[in-house]
This record gives sequence, C-alpha cells and structure tokens, in this order.
Amino acid sequence: MKEPGYFKTIYRSIVSLLKGMKLTGYYFTHPKEILTEQYPDNRATLVMAERFRGEVIMPHDENNEHRCTGCQACEIACPNGSIKIITKQVVNDGGKKKKAIDTWVYHLDLCTMCNLCIVACPTDAIKMGQEFEHSVFDKSKLKKILNKPD
Repeated sequence: MKEPGYFKTIYRSIVSLLKGMKLTGYYFTHPKEILTEQYPDNRATLVMAERFRGEVIMPHDENNEHRCTGCQACEIACPNGSIKIITKQVVNDGGKKKKAIDTWVYHLDLCTMCNLCIVACPTDAIKMGQEFEHSVFDKSKLKKILNKPD
C-alpha cells in the first residue's frame, strides 16, 4: 500500500533536481559569470570580511606599548582557557606596587574564535585579526606571546 504523497514527493524531487541542473548548465555555458573564487590563486587580491574572526591580536604603537593593563578579564571570559596572562608586581616612582603584565600567552589551538575575550576587555587592548591560514606541522607554533618584549 502506497502512501498518498508518495508520487507527489517524487515529482517535487525531480523538479528540484532539474532546477539545480538548469543553473549548473547556465554557468557551464557562461563561464565569465562564475562567482566561485579560486583560493590559492587569488591570495594577492583576497579580502576578508571586516567581521571575520581570525585570531586574537594585541596591537602595539610605535613605542612598542599596548593598552593591556593585566586585569585578566579576557582570561576569565575565555570559555576554554586559550588565554593565560602572567602578571608581575612593579614598584613605581612613588614606591607603590602596581600590577603589570609580564606575558600574555594565547593558545591558538584551543581558541574557538568566539570573540568573548574581545567583548570582555575594558581597555580594547585586543582585537580579532584577519589571518586565517594557521596550518602548521608543529603544534607548539600555535602558542603565541602577544605582548612584544621590550
């Protein structure tokens, strides 16, 4: 016993297949209108979307200074522990101790590019970069120190 919509489903499937084949045939006969980008060949002209989340970066100015205060808000906000901030105590001119950033470690292999650390940062010291080619043979190369040494 056949279901009532059996032949109707077959008909819709064939119509859908023919629509797809019609579009494929059109692009086959009009090769100038192809929209597919050939990735390895177009590296020089490739532009990523502004909202693309590639990796966490820490911009530095011309004096090698960054805006990170070592508050560790990004480390706390990170859901999988891809950020580790190591701080140190620095004595300023007035003799007061102040917390300063020693090392800002970013584990790219653990990062899900969720952007939660960027949102949590009160000083806008970190942002998402546009780099997307992260393939390496050695996993240790995915551990990055974002604060540049003095």
